Amino acid sequence: MDSSALECPAACGAPARKATGASTVTAVPPEQSVPTARFAAMVAVAVLPLYASQTLIGPLDASLHLGAWTTLVTALTLLGYAAGLVGLVPLIDRLPNRPLIAATLLAQIVCLALAAFAPFAPVFLAASFAVGVTSSVVQMLVPAAASLAPPESRGKVVGNVMSGLMLGILLSRPIASLIGGMAGWRAFYAADSLLLAAVALAVVPRLPDVRPAVAPSYRALLASMGKLIAQEPVLRRRALYQGLLMAGFNAFWSSVAIVLTHAPLGLDSNAVALFALAGGGSVFIAPLAGRAGDRGWSRRATIVAHLVAMAAALAATFALTSGLSRAASIGVLAGAAFFIDGGVIADQALGRRAINLLAPESRGRVNGLFTGLFFVGSAVGATIAGPALAHWGWPGVCVAALIFFAAAFVMHLRDGSR
Repeated sequence: MDSSALECPAACGAPARKATGASTVTAVPPEQSVPTARFAAMVAVAVLPLYASQTLIGPLDASLHLGAWTTLVTALTLLGYAAGLVGLVPLIDRLPNRPLIAATLLAQIVCLALAAFAPFAPVFLAASFAVGVTSSVVQMLVPAAASLAPPESRGKVVGNVMSGLMLGILLSRPIASLIGGMAGWRAFYAADSLLLAAVALAVVPRLPDVRPAVAPSYRALLASMGKLIAQEPVLRRRALYQGLLMAGFNAFWSSVAIVLTHAPLGLDSNAVALFALAGGGSVFIAPLAGRAGDRGWSRRATIVAHLVAMAAALAATFALTSGLSRAASIGVLAGAAFFIDGGVIADQALGRRAINLLAPESRGRVNGLFTGLFFVGSAVGATIAGPALAHWGWPGVCVAALIFFAAAFVMHLRDGSR
């Protein structure tokens, strides 16, 4: 039995859940009228600063004398993002979507500008945390787009928006590295602030004005999040799969830059930035995975995504240990990066499609919870990457990633067999 039958009652002909608090869209617009390109562009730009500081650590420390805080800049940004997922994203179920998104984007623009001109380390660190909080606007845009699409094409719409999200994440490091190398770290934050302002001015006025039919209190919204986890098995399952995949994904990407810059490969920073683009080509996977879900192939597509990630991790294990030439080793690692990213992106697109077919009155909270839960997996993968590389070398990192991918595969098979 295809798991899509369990995950998409509306799409598969089962009775739809009563949407007492659904957004006030009197008639679901045809899929082609959903402005997915606008949503994708906004998401791509808004998510850029989330991981960018990883490639700017050296210049940041030299300029602001961060000391022991140097390695925590990205952690503070991601911590702020997690806080935004819990504290801001649920408001999409309570407030009119367009002004809420506009206000959050404006706050992000101000925070980026503050980071660009921060005179002292404490100001920059506070701005980094606030940038993370306001970057959670991307998780408002995904459910806003999903709410406008009919169930039978929601996977396609979510996949297209996800392409922008993943493109922004995958390009953030190389873009920051290139701008920082040419004009300094302040130039990156200033440029991102200006670019976000330009995109917001062009896109926000044209976004559909989705308004929740009811407005539960903020306290009630937060209190309901625990109940949603308990009541929605699809949310739990999909967050678990993606959390395991993100653990392997971050173990790989947190270590591969070190491997690339050391012997025997010895790439410089510009070459590493170009290598990071290898994963960028996989963003086209998201809309393909979304379409597969729309056709009732969620279970099979998820299995393929997990198998692809496992095969890529296995190939990466032997990139430096099988007597390959330097060029061949780099090529194998680039191919592995492409397919690992593709497998993770496909699973996430399928997962977002599934959760956005749940109760429409809680779509914002469900998206925030989904991202927050698999974010735990991201942190686990990034945490174990260093010790694994130090104790067992590159093969140890790849085996750890393979174990995470295999665990997601086994969990999905077990859930499907039920």
